[in-house]
Formats: sequence, structure tokens, C-alpha cells
Amino acid sequence: MKALVTGGAGFIGSHLVDSLVEKGMDVVVVDDLSMGKVSNINNIDIVTLYIQDVRNQTFMQSLLQRERFDYIYFLAAVASVADSIEHPNETHSINHNAVLDTLEFIRAINLPLKQFLFTSSAAVYGNLPELPKKEDSRVDPLSPYAIDKYATERYVLAYGQLYNLPTVCVRFFNVYGPGQNPSSPYSGVLSILTDCLKNNRIFTLYGDGSQTRDFIYIEDVIQALLLITEKHVKNQVLNIANGLELSLSQIIETYENIVGDKLTINNETVRSGDVKRSVASIGQLISLGYSTHWPLKRGLAQYWKGEQYALNRGSNTDTSMNNDIDYEFLK
Repeated sequence: MKALVTGGAGFIGSHLVDSLVEKGMDVVVVDDLSMGKVSNINNIDIVTLYIQDVRNQTFMQSLLQRERFDYIYFLAAVASVADSIEHPNETHSINHNAVLDTLEFIRAINLPLKQFLFTSSAAVYGNLPELPKKEDSRVDPLSPYAIDKYATERYVLAYGQLYNLPTVCVRFFNVYGPGQNPSSPYSGVLSILTDCLKNNRIFTLYGDGSQTRDFIYIEDVIQALLLITEKHVKNQVLNIANGLELSLSQIIETYENIVGDKLTINNETVRSGDVKRSVASIGQLISLGYSTHWPLKRGLAQYWKGEQYALNRGSNTDTSMNNDIDYEFLK
């Protein structure tokens, strides 16, 4: 089996690439390295990497025609709401046009795919009051990023239904784990929190901390993606989350308790386009056999453990992972 992962050198993409390789797939990555790093891919020696922009139609069409992939995971994207507000046209060209161009060429050459998986976002739901967010809930995208994600979902599903392509869309909620770059404007809040705790930096809190999110550890994300592939899911949208709503203040307190230190916090006003409350219904995912292996406390503990291990390695000190965490207590 052969798989293409666009954005495969990024945070989520590189974890997916490693898991696909472990399952014996021949994996090709396309990434322009604007957010990703080659070093993120543990199996780079047996992965084919093209440092290319997914908007390069000549390259993408040649690759699709030559490789005849069984699976395509389209993760390449501008992933920042703030950046999409600053640069809406460029965001649109990557988050929408590149996906549509790829689908259209797949249709034109009648590529016999087993699955085309597009990664969308919980941002499509916006601030509507209905909770938890179900896949058929009303949507209210508030930013160019969210608008593009939702519009592209509609095209991906339409191509599946109109042209009999095995397409599926997933809506990521708040993913965290090792490999996120806290200095990037695309980084999730937990990687920034981790960096602030590790390096005694000031954390900027936008709003009063009452905004809620549904956090999911990267290993659970990969579990969900592989299940969707194994079950040959098509013509559906699925939430990928834990189904648990927590405020940012609660999350900060939990992380401080795990680390045994306090954050220095600088309060700022809420940013334009930010969502107030978010939590997912994950019934469709559970019906495939999904179950959470990494609840928040355990995920945060593992994340912190990994960061301390990396720090110790970098300073040539004890590399025993510096762990005194009771995992049974955290489950």
C-alpha cells in the first residue's frame, strides 16, 4: 500500500507518517517546510520527502500520475486563525484551492484511490451555543481559516458523492503533544504553556481564561485516523476529540500541579475570531471502535515528561526521563 501525506513534516503529519510506516506502508511526504521540519519524521530514511508547495499543480499532478497512491491524507494548510485574517487570499490558495485542484486531477485521471482524507477543524462550528458540537450541528465559521475549512469540506464530500471518490473529512479539535513548535504562530496553546513553564517565560492569556476547549493528545488523534482508514469510512465528516470540555483556567491549573510550578500570566483582550466555547460529540468515532487512551492529565504528564527528557539530553545530563509521576492516579 502507498500513502501520500501532504504536510507530513508538521506536528500531526509527522506522527501520522511514522505510524503509517510502522504499519508497512510506502509513504511519500510533500511539505514546503514552512511549518514542518525534516527532523520531525523519525523514519525519514525510508520515507520519500518532496520539499514542495501543494499549490504547485505541475508537481502535484506529475506525482499523482506517477505514484498512483492508495491513500491520500491532506494535512497541508495554513493553520493559524490570526494569519488567515492577516493574509486571507494566501490562506485560501492553500487551504481551499490546492485541495480542490488535487481532487479535480484525481477525478480527471480516474485514480483508483481507497481513501482521500481531508483534515478540517472545529473552528467551522464558531460560537453558536449548541453543545456538544455534533457533525451535523449548525456551523458559523468566524475567520477566513474556518470559512476555507468548511467550504473545502463541502467540496471533498461533493466529489465523493458526485464522482464516486472515497472521500472523508475529519474535524480536529485541540491537538497537543510532542513535536509542536511553541515559537510558531500556528502553535497550539498547550505547546506555548509548556514552553513558558519550561523556560520561565510569561504566558499571554487572551481573555479571562473561561474559554473552553476539547483537548486531544496526538496519540489518540493517530488512533482515530488509522481507524477511519481501516474501516474504509467515506462520505462522512467526523469529529476527532476527547468529548470533554475544560476551561483554559482549569487546564493551566492542572498543568501547574503536574509540573509543580506556577505560570506568570499577562492578560490581554480576546482576539478577533477566537471561539468562546468548544466541545465535541464523538459518538461517530466511538462507533468505529475509538476510545480515549490519553485523558488530559495523563497526556499532559507524558508531554511534560518528554520535554524534560529532551531538555536533559540537550544539556548532556541525566537522561532517565526525570519521572516521578503516578500514572495510575492520573488516569
